[in-house]
Amino acid sequence: MFPTVREVLALVPVRHGAPRLVAGDAGLDRPVRWVHVAEVPDIATLLGGGELVLTTGIGLPADDAGLRAFIGDLADVGVSGLVVELGRRYVSGVPRVMAAAAERRGLPLVELRRATPFVRITEAVHALIVDAQLTELRATEEIHQRFTELSVEGAEPAEVVRQAAELAGCPVVLENLSRQVLAYDPAGESAELLLDGWEQHSRRIRPAGRTAYDPDSGWLVTTVGARGQDWGRLLLRWPAGGELTTGGPDRAPAAPEDRPAPEEAAPATTVPAGDPSDGHDAGAATPTDPATPPTRLTILIERAASTLALGRLIRRDAEGLERQIHRTLLTALIDHSRPVDEVALRAKALGVTLDRRHLVGVVVRHRADDPAEGGGPGPDAGPEAGPARLRDLAEAVGQALREAKLTALTSAVDDQAVGALLALPDPAAEEKALGAFAAALRRVRLDAEPARPPAPRPARPVDPAGRPVAVGAVRAADPASRPRPAGPAVIVAAGSGVGSLREARRSLVEARQVAEAARRDRRDLPYFRLPHVGLAGLLHLLRDEPRLQTFVERELGGLLAYDAQHPREQLLGTLRAYLEQGRNKSAAAAAAHLSRPAFYERLARIGRILDVDLDSVEQCLSLHVALLALDAVRTP
Repeated sequence: MFPTVREVLALVPVRHGAPRLVAGDAGLDRPVRWVHVAEVPDIATLLGGGELVLTTGIGLPADDAGLRAFIGDLADVGVSGLVVELGRRYVSGVPRVMAAAAERRGLPLVELRRATPFVRITEAVHALIVDAQLTELRATEEIHQRFTELSVEGAEPAEVVRQAAELAGCPVVLENLSRQVLAYDPAGESAELLLDGWEQHSRRIRPAGRTAYDPDSGWLVTTVGARGQDWGRLLLRWPAGGELTTGGPDRAPAAPEDRPAPEEAAPATTVPAGDPSDGHDAGAATPTDPATPPTRLTILIERAASTLALGRLIRRDAEGLERQIHRTLLTALIDHSRPVDEVALRAKALGVTLDRRHLVGVVVRHRADDPAEGGGPGPDAGPEAGPARLRDLAEAVGQALREAKLTALTSAVDDQAVGALLALPDPAAEEKALGAFAAALRRVRLDAEPARPPAPRPARPVDPAGRPVAVGAVRAADPASRPRPAGPAVIVAAGSGVGSLREARRSLVEARQVAEAARRDRRDLPYFRLPHVGLAGLLHLLRDEPRLQTFVERELGGLLAYDAQHPREQLLGTLRAYLEQGRNKSAAAAAAHLSRPAFYERLARIGRILDVDLDSVEQCLSLHVALLALDAVRTP
């Protein structure tokens, strides 16, 4: 927050004195903590370091040894610079021995060749310091207010990182303990350059302490975590451009009265670094060693880390941060919400390389959504049962990918399914990879699911008189009486392999459609692909086609309208049972849990409503296709 010697020399009251730098140009970027006027040689004992000393020289020693000792004492105590007004003790210039001693110690020594009231200099510098301190306080207050709001709102990590970069004006990166990038904001710089070779670069950044600055790399680093469990690092690059500059976003602007007037900005009033005889270049500035970042940035990065840690604690029972990033990227591919190049860059920073890979979309879902149909939570499960089941499936998919040694983006893609985008080295590895994943998933699920005791055989129902009731007379309203579906409870579906990330959406969408179409297929296949689902798969691909929807309405519209008016009958289910049993009325009646007379009466009613002959193979085929199309259209 303090101005440098260079900035002080640019102030109007100092420039009025026609300043000339005669030595110590390497120290021009030292901060000036205060201005002190002194006319006695033993002033060093009264200073604390960081002062800019003003003097006319009338009290300085007359001998060379005394001048060397005077300069040495000032350098030892850490003053920022020495300004000598000419005219009273020294007329044409300061003694050469003083300039040589100041040059050796790197202490800026400046001559004022015109009489200047020192009070104007002290007022201008002190006003600049106070303004900078007020600016620092305002910035700190804004930091606390901004991150308090983010904590209360439960902001996502990406938003916290974005706000930190916006406040700092510097690139900010959030990484996990494996040096994989979880979120970043380049603050207007090139994201490609920022993240290129990030893991190797990050491992070279090893500052000492929980929050520290690494001057070799230019990164301010703090550890992210709480309750003794660290899970990442937050890094801020300062200065933003990679090269040190004087001033910057944290430098308070000079007051209007301190800025050089137009007529005073001529070359005659600039501060030279010496004259040619001294061997100095008048326009050159010597680079200085990196300084530490402003206190404001340290406060900012620590508050951002605290906000991230608090958010992690709040969401610790939800999905992990890495999985959130995976879902963001998969969703971006499916919805086209982010540029493909950005998705590839972020995925690479997360450890998943998608460029120049053979990509295959995979969707894993439970075969049944209805708990009564198997594979879902129990009928007495609460509202958290569905999300918990989806999280378990996502964990199983992730573990299976690790066991199969496959690289992929993976996350839930909707309320019922988990998606994965496999990144394979070449197309020849596609079938082997899918088989290894399906086998690993089956092992993981068998290991994770506890053994269930065999369900007790239900007692045969009886009528009020105690006489046994025929099995076919049990109504379908009794969930316990429904037959469990055959086949595994989980479906693995894969889309067509593609050669670029821009085509990955097609593979993912196709995998989702195959998974939906395969739900009624009872074959125990390791994984399903488009040729496996036949007509149902084709209808799923065409489900958004208006002509297909028109066909469904023409074939089944009357029956759907009837069921809407008579919700207790649901004749559509009767028709489905009849067609799925190959028009075998006895088998269909048993599957529908109806007595045969009741079932026959329902079939007759369906024929009248739709004006069809249910003994006609051609008409039944049309109705069956319409039912499959209806399932495809209704799929969310």
